[in-house]
Amino acid sequence: MTQTPPSAQTSTQQAPSNNYPDPVLSAEEIRAWVSRARPVDKVEKLPGDASTRLYFRVQSGKESFVAMKMESFAEVGERLPFLAVQKHLFDAGIDVPRILGTLPEQGLMLLEDLGDVTLLKRLQEVSSADLERQLYERVIDGLVRFQVECSPERKPAELDAFKLRFDVEKLMWEVNFTIEHFYQTYLKREITEPDLRLMHTFFTEICAILAKQPTVLTHRDFHSRNVMVLHGEPWDRFVMIDFQDARLGPPQYDLASLLKDSYYQLEEAQITRLIDYYIARWEAATGEPVDRARFIHVFDLMSVQRNFKAIGSFASFLNRRGNATYLKYIGNTFENIRRTLLKYPRYSDLREVLFHYYYF
Repeated sequence: MTQTPPSAQTSTQQAPSNNYPDPVLSAEEIRAWVSRARPVDKVEKLPGDASTRLYFRVQSGKESFVAMKMESFAEVGERLPFLAVQKHLFDAGIDVPRILGTLPEQGLMLLEDLGDVTLLKRLQEVSSADLERQLYERVIDGLVRFQVECSPERKPAELDAFKLRFDVEKLMWEVNFTIEHFYQTYLKREITEPDLRLMHTFFTEICAILAKQPTVLTHRDFHSRNVMVLHGEPWDRFVMIDFQDARLGPPQYDLASLLKDSYYQLEEAQITRLIDYYIARWEAATGEPVDRARFIHVFDLMSVQRNFKAIGSFASFLNRRGNATYLKYIGNTFENIRRTLLKYPRYSDLREVLFHYYYF
């Protein structure tokens, strides 16, 4: 069903996906759709993200909105992952962008305009480690709420995300994706059979440990570019975006994505303080004690797998789309892996073989 975009005060609970957009969409088509409900003064194309979605800012008087374009989702309607997850989070009180209107046949959504300041951009303005920590603490507050309030035990729902989890098969698929797209396709490395077997053996061990952990709902891409920061009174808003790939996984998954970020490097001492803050907030929210040493061990293994997966994604953007933008983040991401594996003599052979084929 075609929907006319309502006013900014009306919030329908729907949302988007990672499908490929129709390249013929123009600003004039956005203008024509939105102007059915309100005057449109200006339509401006915005920079995209790592997906293939298109974004436009729509100015209407003193208000502005963001129109997002993807492939038609008329067949799935409100079951579209972005829409279904957005509604689940919104209903649980998580700060996510409001959906102001949809046009499923044309793959269009009108969203609340969250501005242009990501957590990453806000971090570039901090003048001390204390201010940096305070920003991360606010984001961790939201992450703990997300994990506690939106998981199946606290808020059951018929959600596809609850039927998906990070099992060994999924985690190893991501490992093999990086071996293929980064080492073999991008770097054109010929990995010997013994070295490939070593990679698989150690990563399978790591993934088996991760797959045995208790699960919560995970965002799956929770980092400094997927949190928007809006100035407000009495508090700034920290708004979670790009959540459509949510699935069940260890609590450490999103925390590792946040603190071992490819885009922003935290000092190890700061990471330790923020892990302790997370544990304290988790214990306060759930009443469940956390074995700190065990938690950090799983966090480290999760960060190795998560960072390795990110490297594969960055390389695949070039291999599949010709987009080299994210290659510059591979160095930071490999440094995250190196620093973490140095803590564990058991994985010294894995560290050596991963970096051998990266550097030679």
